[in-house]
Amino acid sequence: MPKFKRTIFEIIDTTHSGGNASRAFDIGMLILIFFNILAVVLETEEGLYSQYKIHFQYFEIFSVGVFTVEYIFRLWTCTEHIKYKSPILGRLRYALSPSMLIDLLSFLPFYLPLGGMDLRFIRAVRLFRLFRLFKMGRYSQSLNKLANVIKSKKEELIITLFSSIVLLIMASSLMYFIERESQPELFGSIPKAMWWGAVTLTTVGYGDVYPMTLLGRIIGAFIAVLGIGLFALPAGIIASGFATELQKQKQEQKICPHCGKDINTTP
Repeated sequence: MPKFKRTIFEIIDTTHSGGNASRAFDIGMLILIFFNILAVVLETEEGLYSQYKIHFQYFEIFSVGVFTVEYIFRLWTCTEHIKYKSPILGRLRYALSPSMLIDLLSFLPFYLPLGGMDLRFIRAVRLFRLFRLFKMGRYSQSLNKLANVIKSKKEELIITLFSSIVLLIMASSLMYFIERESQPELFGSIPKAMWWGAVTLTTVGYGDVYPMTLLGRIIGAFIAVLGIGLFALPAGIIASGFATELQKQKQEQKICPHCGKDINTTP
């Protein structure tokens, strides 16, 4: 039993390499999650769902069964990890980790109707099935790299977000004082002016709200140009983070996992 438990742990845990079985499991789960997201999208088409309702239901039952078994196996084998060695407290800590909470929310709504709750509430809870999309990060190295980049650059991204919010408030406030007399229905308050500020700074420019005074148009053009540079910052930060992450990965590949020495050095 301990050997079987260890084998299961190495197959389903993404931090360990269980050979072909582990790779097949990851690919299989990715495919299943992809088709689950596709099913959630297609179910919103009433005609298609009514025609193939039984097929959608069978697929949902199969998927929930797989996700439930996977969740139980993960909870059972997590004690193989040194961080969750305790049989009770370790499993509790693991169950409360973000990845396990996402796993739980991905299939829990299926069992909620069994409690006889209000059907209107159940229809809203069914949206939690979209959490299956976040499960893909567990099996995809690319998504894990993205998560590492965001984590390493979180301070820069937070500063950029804060700067964007400050600029939005300033631009909206300025346009409110300039345009409130000529367009009280559109710029009658700062919150109303924020819609113009948001679509202008993001360079979307729907054209449904725009300044009419000469001063408003001059300032609006300046803010639009400023928005291009401001919202290019997050892209540059993330690109820099990806370059650092790839460089780190290359360096790790040169280190021997057994002796910790550079594999290119001669003995």
